[in-house]
Amino acid sequence: MPEIVRPSTTLPALRTPFHVITSDGIDLIGEVAAPLGVSRGAILTLHPLPTAGGMMDSHVFKKASKRLPAMAGITVVRFNSRGTTSEAGSSTGAFDNGDAEALDLQAMLTYCFDTLELKNVWVVGWSFGTDLALRHAKDSRHKGLILLSPTLRTTTEAELMYWNSDLRPITALVPEFDDYLRPDEARIRFAVIPTIKIVAVEGAKHLWVGEPFVHQVLSQINSIVTGDLDELPLEI
Repeated sequence: MPEIVRPSTTLPALRTPFHVITSDGIDLIGEVAAPLGVSRGAILTLHPLPTAGGMMDSHVFKKASKRLPAMAGITVVRFNSRGTTSEAGSSTGAFDNGDAEALDLQAMLTYCFDTLELKNVWVVGWSFGTDLALRHAKDSRHKGLILLSPTLRTTTEAELMYWNSDLRPITALVPEFDDYLRPDEARIRFAVIPTIKIVAVEGAKHLWVGEPFVHQVLSQINSIVTGDLDELPLEI
């Protein structure tokens, strides 16, 4: 008998904790959740603002790790940026408002490609993590960016303009009732990147609280990474 997918649903995957050392000696902790079968693609997740409680276990990314490997064949790589703590543990170092975190992202992309040898890797940022992606995710090996609740808090116009010379796809999921950047303003702020796709999510807020919104986000990620057009199942 099928069961409804709930916030606590955890589906089968190969879950492996890891440590990655950055070029400046910071010890990053994280987890890889891989499909039991063939991986169709992968996401490297960049969590929300750690000084406001953001971490690798922030609910959308934790649910991605529990569902996407089994439902979509997607490998989910999560980690705590420098100075961030979650149930999985603490990364060393100190929060640097997205500046030194560039080295965290560089180290993690190298880990994804050189150690894990992942293919079809997409960078998925949420809130603070969207600024990290826009500012620092320039490694030529990833496929593009997926932005959840972008804030454009620290990203400069010059950093946005970079993505006119790097034509990899960017999709921004913007909540209708976001606390920082709502769809109409997002269209204005992102106008310097004509190729960006902005998806306004009706009824959603910055933190994507509620299973219907989590389902929409994970379905959009699956469609972008794998090309699947159907939404993820609501029952398993």
